[in-house]
Amino acid sequence: MESVRSNPELDSNGGPFVIPDFPRHISLCSRPPKMATTFMETLLETEMKSDGLIVNNFAELDGEEYIQHYEKRAGHKAWHLGPGCLAAKSGEERGEKIVVSEEECVSWLNSKQPKSVVYVCFGSMCRFPDKQLYEMACGLEEAGHGFVWVVPEKKGKENESEEEKEKWLPKGFEERNAEKGLIIRGWAPQLLILRHPAVGAFLTHCGWNSTLEAVTAGVPMLTWPVIGDQFYNERLVTEVRGLGVEVGATEWRDVGYGEREKLVTGDCIQKAVRRLMDGGDEGQQIRRRVQEFADKAKESLGEGGSSHEKLSALIAHLTHRRDTR
Repeated sequence: MESVRSNPELDSNGGPFVIPDFPRHISLCSRPPKMATTFMETLLETEMKSDGLIVNNFAELDGEEYIQHYEKRAGHKAWHLGPGCLAAKSGEERGEKIVVSEEECVSWLNSKQPKSVVYVCFGSMCRFPDKQLYEMACGLEEAGHGFVWVVPEKKGKENESEEEKEKWLPKGFEERNAEKGLIIRGWAPQLLILRHPAVGAFLTHCGWNSTLEAVTAGVPMLTWPVIGDQFYNERLVTEVRGLGVEVGATEWRDVGYGEREKLVTGDCIQKAVRRLMDGGDEGQQIRRRVQEFADKAKESLGEGGSSHEKLSALIAHLTHRRDTR
């Protein structure tokens, strides 16, 4: 933890860097912005005063090597009790009010072949400018696969004029993709969509909730981090565990909205989609690995599983603390 606070590389913007003093050589395409490191320092100071961390993850995904490294460097425990999304009641969704009926989503997905649809969603904190949405639309269309595309920027604008649409959609896009694509302007039932057999990939910002939901559903990821911990999560997904491919995002931002200095082009997007969806060896291997981790996630919560045992250990720890006061 001290290396995170004192390493000067983490205090400067731009350019790639290697995560210091880590069990494995892992490089990131960009350094975190100064505002992000300042915010993290505050959290780390609070964290170091605590007795340990309760982690919404399962030990197999993080890896015992990394857990032991954290506990040794931090000097306190980490109890992996997740994935929390598997504890949700059937049909229960997190977040805002869903703007499309679950029946509509299921009906549309039921009309598609297994693993033929790309689900595209960037959570509640990322708001892309129109020119980036335009590139995204071009990439999805060029890739040639079905898609469900959640566009929270357009919430409340279901009746956009053609002139407004053409700022972020190529002319005639919705007509050409009427059968192949479903655009949701607002909040979507993400768990339901990810768990549907028609979904074969998830284009995601790598927020931790979304990452866990993809892993537990056995859906490979197309990674497009924007802010915060998302660039670190991308490395876990792609380089460490091999559960997805990178789209090519390198601009690490303080906030998830506003204009960008760098656009991810439609060409980069369609190439990444095809790497996972066109049936090649790489995509098949990634699909097998993510299904293995989906199985491990479910096993972790059962009796004798890693999260079940960590919960027992946490209860024993807290009981001991209480009894020795």
